[in-house]
Amino acid sequence: MSKEGTDPYMKKVIAKEKRFTFRLNVFFLATFLIFGALIIRLAYLQLVQGPTLKKEEASVATKSVSLSPIRGTIFDSTGENRLAYSTSTQSLYVSLDKNYTREENKDELKELVSGLKHVFDRYGDSSKTMTEDEIEEALDISYRKNYGYTPRRIKTDLTDEEIAYFLSHKDKFPTVEVVEENVRRYDEDTVAVQTVGYMKPFRSVIDPDYGLGYYLKAKEETDPKLQYLDDEEVGYDGIELMFQEELRGTKGVKTFPVNSQNQISGEAEITAPKKGNNVWLSIHKDVQLAAEQAIMDQLEYLQTTSNSSIKAPNAKTGFAVAMEVDTGKIVTMASMPDYDPNIWTKGSMSQEELNNIAPYASNGAIREVYQSYSSKEESYKHPSSTVLLGSVIKPLSVLIGLQENLFTTSTLYNDVGVGKFGKKGYETSVRNSGSHAYGLIDPALAIEHSSNAFMVEMVGNKLYEKYGADGVDVWDKYMKEFGLGVSTESGIPNEQSGLREYINEAENSSSQSALAYASFGQQGKYTTLQLAQYAAMLANEGKRLKPQIASKITDVEGNVVKEFGAEILNTVEFDSSFWDEIKAGMNSNAQGFEGFPYDFARKTGTSQQSVGGELVENGVFITFAPRDNPKLAIAVVVPEGGFGSVSAAPIARKIYDAYDQYIGLDGTPKIQDSQDQSDASEQDNSAE
Repeated sequence: MSKEGTDPYMKKVIAKEKRFTFRLNVFFLATFLIFGALIIRLAYLQLVQGPTLKKEEASVATKSVSLSPIRGTIFDSTGENRLAYSTSTQSLYVSLDKNYTREENKDELKELVSGLKHVFDRYGDSSKTMTEDEIEEALDISYRKNYGYTPRRIKTDLTDEEIAYFLSHKDKFPTVEVVEENVRRYDEDTVAVQTVGYMKPFRSVIDPDYGLGYYLKAKEETDPKLQYLDDEEVGYDGIELMFQEELRGTKGVKTFPVNSQNQISGEAEITAPKKGNNVWLSIHKDVQLAAEQAIMDQLEYLQTTSNSSIKAPNAKTGFAVAMEVDTGKIVTMASMPDYDPNIWTKGSMSQEELNNIAPYASNGAIREVYQSYSSKEESYKHPSSTVLLGSVIKPLSVLIGLQENLFTTSTLYNDVGVGKFGKKGYETSVRNSGSHAYGLIDPALAIEHSSNAFMVEMVGNKLYEKYGADGVDVWDKYMKEFGLGVSTESGIPNEQSGLREYINEAENSSSQSALAYASFGQQGKYTTLQLAQYAAMLANEGKRLKPQIASKITDVEGNVVKEFGAEILNTVEFDSSFWDEIKAGMNSNAQGFEGFPYDFARKTGTSQQSVGGELVENGVFITFAPRDNPKLAIAVVVPEGGFGSVSAAPIARKIYDAYDQYIGLDGTPKIQDSQDQSDASEQDNSAE
């Protein structure tokens, strides 16, 4: 028997070695099986599930881009004339499917840029060529202007040849897309330019100081339908801004998957945008054009006439507003000179171009605008569009005097040509124009003769005697009730409320002087729209109507979404005899009204004010017709135009004529009568 077989120790060693060998074999087998399973799983992932997982990896998230809708149209009151409308154009967009800032993608970027330039040069409009640098700048490969997933607009107004090429060569330009977009255009006749307003890209209008603060809220929106694109055109002034939400429509949304680098990684889903509503203005195109032409003709006459008593070489601007007495509808709102607003459709303009239109871009009929001169300093030597009222305040002065029992309709005043106010022995004298003395006059004749003396002594002085310093507050109350010194509530953006300078006069000088000067129109500067609202209030005997610049809003199918009717802001209750008295006195001499077929009420004004150390005279005129059944009220302002009877009145006459022709001061358009007569004549000739 061997020793190994009998040694218990050796048996234990052998048994231990066998167990270790077994365990080692089990370990290697398990390791082999595990690695085998991993290898099989990896092969399965790569060969079977690889494409699916790669797609899922690329589609980490989805992003949405807003699609601008077609903007609604702005019509005139007839609906036959489009004052602002959108036309479609084809634009080229490129989506970045890779990071072109990386060195390995530089060659592809160069190939893309040169390829686009080749197509543009060969098939595009030669006047709209682009350099390679401009194309690369538009691509924004460094994401300075856009997110990685945002399509880049490279070029607009593509030619048919360019469109055809890109659509038929998608294999060469897989990331290129031709998109239909909108371009805002305006009536080439330049109708109510400043009132209609204009458009600018959203990125350039987020200016809270200009009343555009609500655009800032869009920056905080998370709903893509409510967001604005940086390049989206939005209303910047006038009707375009006032009805921005109605005209804009509902945005569409383009949603697509993006990878972790914010690059598009799949097909997009599109929710189409909805076209905006249409706005119908109360402005009648033909009446508006007549008003604009009347102003320009009158300015030329004032500057060039050989009559030295009329000539006004500095009369360079004019403003007119015509407002229906019973509805408040604005039939015309002219601020002249104007400009062609289609200049904004170019997108970008030179500083010189901007400087050229700057004096005419703002609506001087509703806010303070200065004339165009060689320098800003020179401009401030001349009056702005808001001038002192002058004698057009006198009908209201008489109404206040009657209402406050300062005198009656039968009171006689001895006009000696001068009125005085102030402490006895230290009086200040105010003379009538030309120092005319009118003798015994009643309130109506005081208006007709435009007696400064009557206003000072019978209104200003007596109001001070009755109320003392509080008389200024009483005067202020009446001014505001008649819409002077407060907003007209028209809703037109950035309308100004004028300057109540009698407040400053009372604080810096005396309440009596404030009342005396204010009584004949030397202590308040107001807009032409305010004067038109005031004239309409005199015509309808105390109802201050909201000026309605729009008549209705319709949707794409023509359904009426909203209508605008007469809206009374406030009413003053005066005895009917008071209204009769002031209407009887509104008989100022007015040039240009020879042969006018209607009895009309009118008041001229020649407001004198010191500007730049010089005394200038501004022409002001208010009127309404017919006198006993008023239909239309008109206000005209011609800064530095001289006498209102000469400078402003002829403009009003031409507005009346145009309104009578197309709408009818008696309710019947005369153009229809002319057409009927013409038709009848043709029938007679045919019968012969």
